[in-house]
Amino acid sequence: MYRPMLDELNLTYPQYLVLLVLWDQEESSIKELSRVLSLDSGTLTPMLKRMESSGLLERSRSKEDERIVTVRITDKGRELQQSAGCIPASLIESSGLDLKQLGALNETIRLLMDNVESHQ
Repeated sequence: MYRPMLDELNLTYPQYLVLLVLWDQEESSIKELSRVLSLDSGTLTPMLKRMESSGLLERSRSKEDERIVTVRITDKGRELQQSAGCIPASLIESSGLDLKQLGALNETIRLLMDNVESHQ
C-alpha cells in the first residue's frame, strides 16, 4: 500500500524511516538511528552510504570521538518531506482503524518489542 508512493520518491521503506527520523531531528548518530529503527549497523551502514550517494544525507565523524559517525539530512533530503507528507495519512486511511485503535495497537507493539528485547 505504501510501496507505490515510495517508488515515486525512489525510496525504500527503511530509507523512508531514516528520513522520518532526520526530518524530526536534522541529525543523528548511526548508533541512535540503529536503536530508534531497531536495525543493526550492518544493515544500516550500507543503506546510509546509498542515501549519501543519492544526496539525501551526509555522514561525518565526530571531532570528539572518531568512532562516532553522525548523519545529517541535506536540502535534497529535506525537499522530499513535502512529497512524502501524504504517506502517513494514506496508511492510516488504508488500515481501517481510527486513531484511538492505532494508538492502542502502537502501545501493544511497543510492549511486545520491549518484552522481546528484555529476554534476549
